[in-house]
Amino acid sequence: MRLRGMTQGDIPAVLAIQAAAYGQAYLEPEAVLRARLAGAPGTAWLADDGAGPCAYLVGYRSRLGRVTPLGGVFADLAGADCLYLHDLAVAPRAGGAGVAGSLVEHAHAHALAVGLGRSALVSVQGSLGFWQRRGYRVVLSSTEPAAPANLLSYPGPAYYMQRDLP
Repeated sequence: MRLRGMTQGDIPAVLAIQAAAYGQAYLEPEAVLRARLAGAPGTAWLADDGAGPCAYLVGYRSRLGRVTPLGGVFADLAGADCLYLHDLAVAPRAGGAGVAGSLVEHAHAHALAVGLGRSALVSVQGSLGFWQRRGYRVVLSSTEPAAPANLLSYPGPAYYMQRDLP
């Protein structure tokens, strides 16, 4: 498995992985993916299993407590204190091969290398246990009456999670 930075040329493969990994309600448009990559190019990674791209992880430098809505465009924020992981998807052919964990570890190493000691994300589609096993804890849930509007933009239960990086 080879991990590398994502490029604009990878977007067709990213769209295919997204379509295979997510339910229809979670699919984000090509224009949004391209804008995100342009806004935060150093925090988007792709995994290649020899047969081509099989997984990706996209994030950006953010601030704790900031929740990116589904379909929202982002860019690295001045005064960032965390690496926000917005989108992790694995093609079915690579499921169970550990590629998701490898991408997350790679992102954590990057965060530490650039001076970010925390990470945050929104867990959806039943991924809560995956993130909890990686040290994330729920800070806010879309099932709470006072959940921010951005968290409520995700269909189904959504959980804003954070963790300190070692």
